[in-house]
Amino acid sequence: MHEKFNNYAYIDGANLHQGIRTAGWQLDYRKFRVWLSDKYSVSKAYIFIGLVPKYKDLYTVLQDSGYQLIFKEVVYDKDGNIKGNCDADLVLKAAQDTYSKSYDKAVLVSSDGDYASLVKFLIQVDMLLTILSPAPAQKCSILLKRTNAKIVYLSDQRALLAVKKEKTPDRD
Repeated sequence: MHEKFNNYAYIDGANLHQGIRTAGWQLDYRKFRVWLSDKYSVSKAYIFIGLVPKYKDLYTVLQDSGYQLIFKEVVYDKDGNIKGNCDADLVLKAAQDTYSKSYDKAVLVSSDGDYASLVKFLIQVDMLLTILSPAPAQKCSILLKRTNAKIVYLSDQRALLAVKKEKTPDRD
C-alpha cells in the first residue's frame, strides 16, 4: 500500500481545453479526475474557467466529476470572442494555499509560460510535484521548460484519458 498525500491540482481550464483540442483529441474529464487522484494523490482539483452561461451543462459535469470550479467573469471583444484570462486567479489561489499549508504538493495543469514564476516559487518552497502539459512537447512554453520542473505531456496519456468513440456497427 502506498502513502496517500494531500496534493492539489491547479488547472487552467481554457489552456487544458485548447491544448487537448489542438492535439486532435477530446479529454474525458471524469477519467482525468480519477487519474489525478490515483496517479498524483490529488484531493482537490481546481479548474479556473470563464463564466459563460451557455456552458452551464459543462460546469455541472465538471462539478459532478469532482472538480472545484473557480469562475472568472468574462468580457467580449469587438468581434464577440470571449476574453477571460484566469492566470492571475490561479496564481493567487496557489500562493494562498501554499502559505496556509493547505496541501502537500501542487500539480499545475497548463502549457502557458505565464506560470513560470509560479513554478519557480513552488520549486523554491519544495511544493511542486509536476506540471501536466495539455500541449505536446513542441508546443509547451519554453519558459516552463526552463524551470527544469518535471513536465508530463497529457498526449502521452491519450489512450487512457481520451473520450472513447462509440464503434459503429459494420454495414453489410
